[in-house]
Amino acid sequence: MRVSIITIAYNSEAEIRSTIESILGQSYTDMEYLVIDGASKDKTVDIAEGYRKAFKEKRIAYHIFSEPDKGIYDAMNKGILQAKGDIIGIINSGDKYFPDAVRTAVETFQRTDCELMFGNLWIQTNGRVCFEKKARQRRFYQTSRDWNHPTMFVKSELYKRYPFRDLGIHDDYGFYLRMRRQKRKIVTVDKKLAIFALGGASNRKKLKEAVKRIKDRYQFCYRINGYSRLYLIECIGIEVAKWFYT
Repeated sequence: MRVSIITIAYNSEAEIRSTIESILGQSYTDMEYLVIDGASKDKTVDIAEGYRKAFKEKRIAYHIFSEPDKGIYDAMNKGILQAKGDIIGIINSGDKYFPDAVRTAVETFQRTDCELMFGNLWIQTNGRVCFEKKARQRRFYQTSRDWNHPTMFVKSELYKRYPFRDLGIHDDYGFYLRMRRQKRKIVTVDKKLAIFALGGASNRKKLKEAVKRIKDRYQFCYRINGYSRLYLIECIGIEVAKWFYT
């Protein structure tokens, strides 16, 4: 089973090395790796180019694309269109896979014949691990507190058929809810697969941005996928928790 891994980057010279090296450190190597850069103005692309020999030695196909894009999900969609693997994982610049992450994903797809899977996530801030965010599925209530995008792997055909809507900052979670509504076969594994570094656009402590995130999550994750208006409470609660605990 061939795996496509996509990394989205923009002006990421300080973070991209650790992400790339986590790909090189995978125990499973039937992969291709795509770096989708948004025309960075720093040394992001130069740093990425410096790893070509290392990927060649591990026989992992390595592709770097650098051009302006319309944002995170536009860039992700570009990577998905280029991907040639059977399954796709997306790990953003600054985040890292544990060494057996891709192997675990492949074995899970082969064992369960699932269409989407994800596992546990380590949350990191200031270089320290704060806590492990467990992967979980609930039958009657959906919350992103149970879901971990950096650990999610999806059948390529699903990503290509249902690209990110590119409507808001939480479109990755919106995709997950869309797949649940379609009753796709989703599996979770109780194993840490990735490390997520806090501090991105989804965690900035600015009131105006927090309000926008609430609206985006409510409209473009829950309501667009047919979930109850009561999920507005969940959206507000998540932002309040971020404010006090991140």
